[in-house]
Amino acid sequence: MSTVVSTKIVKIGNSQGIRIPKLLLDQLNLGESVELEVLGNQLVVRPAACVRHEWDAHFRQMAEHGDDQLVDQPMASLTTWDNEWEW
Repeated sequence: MSTVVSTKIVKIGNSQGIRIPKLLLDQLNLGESVELEVLGNQLVVRPAACVRHEWDAHFRQMAEHGDDQLVDQPMASLTTWDNEWEW
C-alpha cells in the first residue's frame, strides 16, 4: 500500500525544493544523499547508490580464493631510450 502526502514547493535561495515528511523518510530509509530522476511526468527520489559498497568484503573474498593477482603484465620498454639513462 502506498503512502500519499501532499506538500508545497518552497523557495530555497535561487532554487526551489520540497520538504519530505519524516514518515516518508523513515519508510524509504533515505539518508542525506539521494538521486533524482525524471520518468515521464514523475520525479523519482531514491537513496543514492554507494558505488564502493562492500568492496572490502569482496576484495577479502577474492584474496581467499587467490583471485587477487594483477591482470596487467609489466610493459616491455617500447624504445631503447629508456635504458640509456643512468641515474
